[in-house]
Amino acid sequence: MLESIDLSLVNWSRAQFALTAMYHWIFVPLTLGITFIIAFMETIYVKTGNPEWKKITKFWMTLFGINFAIGVATGIILEFEFGTNWSNYSWFVGDIFGAPLAIEGILAFFMESTFIAIMFFGWNKVSKKVHLLATWLTAIGANLSALWILVANAWMQMPVGMQFNPETARNEMVSFWDVLFSPMAVDKFLHTTSSGFVLAAIFVIGISAWFLLKRREIVFARKSIAIAAVFGFVSSIYLVFTGDSSARNVAQNQPMKFAAFEGLYNGSEGAGLIALGLMSTTDTDPSNENLMDFNMKIEIPNVLSYMAYMDWNAFVPGVNDLIRGNEKYGIMAATEKMERGRVAIEKLKEFKEAKKSGDEALAASLKTEFMSPDFQENYFKYFGYGYISDPNMLIPNVALSFYSFHLMVGLGMYFILFFILAFLFVVKGTLDRRRGFLRLAIWTIPMAYIASQAGWIVAEVGRQPWVIQDLMPTLAAVTKISTSAVQVTFWLFAAIFTILLIAEIKIMLRQIKIGPKINEEGGHN
Repeated sequence: MLESIDLSLVNWSRAQFALTAMYHWIFVPLTLGITFIIAFMETIYVKTGNPEWKKITKFWMTLFGINFAIGVATGIILEFEFGTNWSNYSWFVGDIFGAPLAIEGILAFFMESTFIAIMFFGWNKVSKKVHLLATWLTAIGANLSALWILVANAWMQMPVGMQFNPETARNEMVSFWDVLFSPMAVDKFLHTTSSGFVLAAIFVIGISAWFLLKRREIVFARKSIAIAAVFGFVSSIYLVFTGDSSARNVAQNQPMKFAAFEGLYNGSEGAGLIALGLMSTTDTDPSNENLMDFNMKIEIPNVLSYMAYMDWNAFVPGVNDLIRGNEKYGIMAATEKMERGRVAIEKLKEFKEAKKSGDEALAASLKTEFMSPDFQENYFKYFGYGYISDPNMLIPNVALSFYSFHLMVGLGMYFILFFILAFLFVVKGTLDRRRGFLRLAIWTIPMAYIASQAGWIVAEVGRQPWVIQDLMPTLAAVTKISTSAVQVTFWLFAAIFTILLIAEIKIMLRQIKIGPKINEEGGHN
């Protein structure tokens, strides 16, 4: 349908956006979680008046500030890319995508930035309670920023609360509340923010472990680990529940993604969950390089059916069912969806031509037909499929989705055990002697970042080829610019982001080596 689109342009545009998003996500999750840890620490300081807690609070606040400042830069570039590289998408989504981002900028980011100033510069200038309030509002503001961005992303995964306007060829919001409180948005917000909480807790424990290994700031390190271990354990348990709800939502609204990250090719009743699997390096289907068979797998019977539909014997469709169709279970073949999508695209084209020629009667008739509930349900619902030329394009990279999902889940289970051990060692007073665990705590920091990145790979790679589920494929969303321009900016951004990351790491390491020292005025040395 889009023969004029250069697939290399699509791939380079995707790569550039993925690069920016993944670098940005290095900075965001720490901000989401560490602000709440700081708020808890300062609350203890205000309650007890113990200056040790003030010292602890200010040290972690400094690391947060370094992370926040550099993270803002990548976020700004990410939003600009919607206009530069994805202008067709930006037009098609209309105000549905723009409204949450505008709210994020006006309300949440403004709130966060305002109270950050008080949090950093208000020591000894405002009362303890006012300063504590500013710290809590900074934490809330950081997570509100994430809320609106995640609402926008969730709408792309599950478009609700909108109506397509054939006059403008844009989707228009008809229910803000449906967009805000869609099951996908709720699950995505809760799961993503709780993953940030877990990462921040691991970060605090890992850095504190370094101090214990160096036999420096012992009291500081113990207290920090105690707070982070409790916060991390509660967050990790909550993360499991939100992940379970999110997976169920994906199974019901993005079945191809669910089949991909579970490596399920042929659906079945009582489908088993693959706890561990190793995929072959050869294609199981020569016509599609995304389909890889398993050399080895350990499967738990019936669990996948229960995960998807809360029924141990429910039918879970596999990749082949979704492509070829399954009449028994009412699954439409991809070729039928593609044909219906082409009908919707052609009807929109006829309407546009009638408007352009001035035939208002024909245009009104076509618009009425296009907007009828029957046409919307049976044809426009598959609008995006009309741009697909080969059903195999509808299959995401199964191996990457499968490994990313299982890596994320496996590390998540490890983190729960990690927090339990950290807390037990603190309670028993043996943490200082557990040097093996302290070294492991430092190495767990990169594991947390890997798990966080893997989650987004599952979410975004798993839904390919869709930029808006079922309504717009990635190849229809790109701006028609030269591929070379995208390549140049890709490498430019790669260099800039890498320099920023190296700068953050160096500044953080320097601050960590300095340690939590306070001068007489109450500020940092």
